[in-house]
Amino acid sequence: MVNLTNFIPENFMFAKNIFFKSLLIVKKKTKIKADISVLMPMKFNELGLMPSLLKAVNEKGYTDPSPIQEKAIPLILRRKDVLASAQTGTGKTAGFTLPLLQILSKQSNSNHRKIKALILTPTRELAAQIYDNVIEYSRHLELRSTVIFGGVNQKPQVSKIRSGIDILIATPGRLLDLENQRLLSLRNVEILVLDEADRMLDMGFQRDINKIMNLLPSKRQNLLFSATFSKEIKRLAKGILNDPAMVETSPQNTTVEAIVQYVYNVDKNKKSSLIIQLIKEGNWKQVLVFTRTKHGANNLCKKMIKADISAAAIHGNKSQGARTRALAGFKDGSVEILVATDIAARGLDIPLLPHVINFELPNIPEDYVHRIGRTGRAGAKGEAISLVCIDEKQYLKDIEKLVNLRIPSKIKQGFEPDPNAVPEPAKQKNRNNFNRNKGRSNRNRNNYRK
Repeated sequence: MVNLTNFIPENFMFAKNIFFKSLLIVKKKTKIKADISVLMPMKFNELGLMPSLLKAVNEKGYTDPSPIQEKAIPLILRRKDVLASAQTGTGKTAGFTLPLLQILSKQSNSNHRKIKALILTPTRELAAQIYDNVIEYSRHLELRSTVIFGGVNQKPQVSKIRSGIDILIATPGRLLDLENQRLLSLRNVEILVLDEADRMLDMGFQRDINKIMNLLPSKRQNLLFSATFSKEIKRLAKGILNDPAMVETSPQNTTVEAIVQYVYNVDKNKKSSLIIQLIKEGNWKQVLVFTRTKHGANNLCKKMIKADISAAAIHGNKSQGARTRALAGFKDGSVEILVATDIAARGLDIPLLPHVINFELPNIPEDYVHRIGRTGRAGAKGEAISLVCIDEKQYLKDIEKLVNLRIPSKIKQGFEPDPNAVPEPAKQKNRNNFNRNKGRSNRNRNNYRK
């Protein structure tokens, strides 16, 4: 690769866009392979954001936008519908929050506030996380926002809505519940954001989404963010978005390079002892552990506490208060190990999380990418460890095929797997899983509608 900065005169004072065009011409004529982006990385102040937003961004310590922010913000400011695919931890929340705030700030009427922007999310934790971001970025603007979700008393939420808000962050169940009670109106929404749209479909919210669409004005800007561009997401987008700009910052289902991944081969009945030993030997103080079921999360949490490890479980059957306390403890260090299910973990934003452990591999390969994306954020290093028994070997193969990576495996001395172990017959296992998951899906959806 040729360093084109050697060809730039010292007194080169042309506008930057003319400079880039000239480089493209040089590249085209001379067939020089060059990466122009490394010459002058984009800054937040080049995205068209207003000074008050740039001030808020600077106060959070950010100067360079992430790829999703660099691509999405200008499109949203131009009032384009956007279909964006971005992995967890890529900064996508700021990618839609910043331009949304700018658009609304230019038309804010503090005397007659009505809901102008609706941000729809699948889980309570993600809704709360987005709300925190909206508050931080709008601190220098005259905009009001609130968040609503189930599992808590609705009265404080209704009171905030009645006082007048510009931005509403909501989960589908509580939103429809309050609308059915005529406690809010969506007739004035100008911007709709569907965040983690793939997870909303996984959780069975398609019907709720359709109901919400019927409550919105037909003329509006639509922004759909998803971890993947599956057939289901494209079908959903086709029914909601109008001539959308597509934004994809990395190949689908890739894992972050900063994450070190490896597998421990171990028998199922030795997993609990192994994970406890790994945590104690490594003196790990902040670990997010994934299980496939709520019951499994509770059991593992009890075993860790019995082994004098500070742990808490978070899943759909936990009250909102219990989930909030567990997450707060994990963030402040009083809880060292957070054991979670996939649904509950969506929206967890733990800065510089060093370790993620898959106590059980997910039976949906894409969930592996979502899980380990909790670590290795913002350029920091992270470690993703999976405990794999013989019944999960096919899950591992599916994951490796998806991420196009052979994940290194290890065997811990004293926890060697039984060489004569036989996996549960695939047909029987799949049938059982199907029946359990079918019931689980309905219960999960009901939990989030409370």
